[in-house]
Amino acid sequence: MATDNASVFADILAGLADGSVVPYLGARALDGVVDAANGRAIPADSDSLILAMNDGRPMAPKLMYEFPRAAMNVELKRGRKAVSKFLDRTYRDTVWSASAPHTWLAEQNLPYVVDSNRDTLLQKAYAERPHTLIVGLARIGGSDYRFKLFQHDGNGEGGHYQAIEQGEVDVTLPVLFKPLGTPLPESYYIASDADFVDYVTELMGGFGIPAFVKRMRQGKRYLLLGLPLTRDTERMVLSDIIFGAARPSGWALMPTANDKELRFLARMGLQRVPADIADLLAAAAADVALESA
Repeated sequence: MATDNASVFADILAGLADGSVVPYLGARALDGVVDAANGRAIPADSDSLILAMNDGRPMAPKLMYEFPRAAMNVELKRGRKAVSKFLDRTYRDTVWSASAPHTWLAEQNLPYVVDSNRDTLLQKAYAERPHTLIVGLARIGGSDYRFKLFQHDGNGEGGHYQAIEQGEVDVTLPVLFKPLGTPLPESYYIASDADFVDYVTELMGGFGIPAFVKRMRQGKRYLLLGLPLTRDTERMVLSDIIFGAARPSGWALMPTANDKELRFLARMGLQRVPADIADLLAAAAADVALESA
């Protein structure tokens, strides 16, 4: 951890402890997670997802630009189920190694966490605690809303998720928000361009987030962990999810950032911290050691 970041990390850790800071996980939060059978890294960022979806082969340059574009191409050729089956194989049917950031976050008794990845590691880390799960939906009929709610019983990985309505939410439980989907307990994903168009439109209209979260999120600050901000889809989803944040709005742990990312962060009131997740975990461990001394 760089000395210059010590005071920032102290503020972040204090905010996490009192519930005023909300972690927001991106693809780099899965760095180091591998297939337990063969050591293959989990596909998480845009390029790795595209390659995994196409059996390790690059797609045309215009499709390699962003995973939603590549997923739209697959959907048009082979149907929407082809994309969902790929994501199920990747995130439901493969056994992935544990993740230090996810385990650490689950130990912090946080009231609210946003995870923009589609894996199940955070859910598994919370499996010993009853919690509310919010899963993003797109292009569905029969509902005005673009989310589904579940409550977990806290009985470990063999426990049970029960579908619930907004009026049945226990607001005392921690909330895990998976805006781009998850295979558990049911497979729902925001993946293709068409999914994102529908989902972002409904987010902007107020139908993508439950009412209790709209109330809970007011005045919160956010901690972006491993979230790239080079593409419009990532930025649009983030902007709507953190609506109502405090000003300044929080921090983004980003070892490097391009001009576009820096401009976006400034507009959103987010401070870039030139560090990675491992630096934050080291700072947290040092705090624990100091308190124990």
